[in-house]
Amino acid sequence: MARPKHTPLAEDLADLDRLMARMRAGERRAISRVVTELERLSAAAPSLLKAMQPYLGHALVIGFTGPPGAGKSTLVNAYTTYLRGQGKTIGIIAVDPSSPVSGGAILGDRIRMTATLDDDGVFMRSLASRGHLGGLSPAAVRVIDALDAAGKDVILIETVGTGQSEIDVAEVTDVRVLVTAPGLGDDIQAMKAGLIEIADVMVVNKADREGADRTAQELKSALSLRGHDRAQVPVIKTCATAGQGLEALGSAIAEVGAVAAAGPPQQRRRRRARYLIARAAADLIAERIRQDASGEFNAAIDAVLSGALLPADAARKLIAGRE
Repeated sequence: MARPKHTPLAEDLADLDRLMARMRAGERRAISRVVTELERLSAAAPSLLKAMQPYLGHALVIGFTGPPGAGKSTLVNAYTTYLRGQGKTIGIIAVDPSSPVSGGAILGDRIRMTATLDDDGVFMRSLASRGHLGGLSPAAVRVIDALDAAGKDVILIETVGTGQSEIDVAEVTDVRVLVTAPGLGDDIQAMKAGLIEIADVMVVNKADREGADRTAQELKSALSLRGHDRAQVPVIKTCATAGQGLEALGSAIAEVGAVAAAGPPQQRRRRRARYLIARAAADLIAERIRQDASGEFNAAIDAVLSGALLPADAARKLIAGRE
């Protein structure tokens, strides 16, 4: 009888305590193995999540969001270099657009994040957005836990860059950094109605371009219209390619991060758990509606079209399973 083959994967997952120890020691292969299993939500994921519990809640999670073309990847790369100069270990989650063919990440961010190359103090993983309009996917939240358990001091999340719908980052991060740049035109106007509401720090990147001062002033004006608490949000000009403005950005993030870190770690983790539950519930409901074979969904559509039901009331009936 042939003996079973023991692959590196099987050996990794056969002894979770040893795998956790290797991951905690910063071994890239161990971190990569855990991240991959959690990203795929494999059969080993529940056991891994349970094994990580004693090590969670210590990393500061910072989200970088904003419209395409703002230079988020370049800024995250420069900020990573700044943090490494302070001796901090970094985990980076770059949420890229999904390939229409494979569904995987297009991986454009890896090209621009040179600070992650050959540095054992930095671990980066690109994730596919997989069609999630909020700029994140549930896989990103599981990877946050993996990098937190691996002992990373700071976890940076760069969202896919879809505009004002990208607000999921507010649910799972401790500090929210909104990045824009001169010359984006209508994107600034769109942000005023959405992303500005969640930003803790605002950045005008590519500040060497014409119009940077005007863009910064527009953001400050928009903040002043949102109430006294929004007026206190710092607006910082950076030029990531030249490393300019990183000290001011680092100080602003550290100030907000210190407030977040002063709270109980469990409270910060509860926000991420709440997001995962809400996302899972939404996915289950959407799947139920798509697979509806009873005609209930079509009846709800007809009722909405006739004016007999509001869409929200139709949704409640579908969720409750009532006629």
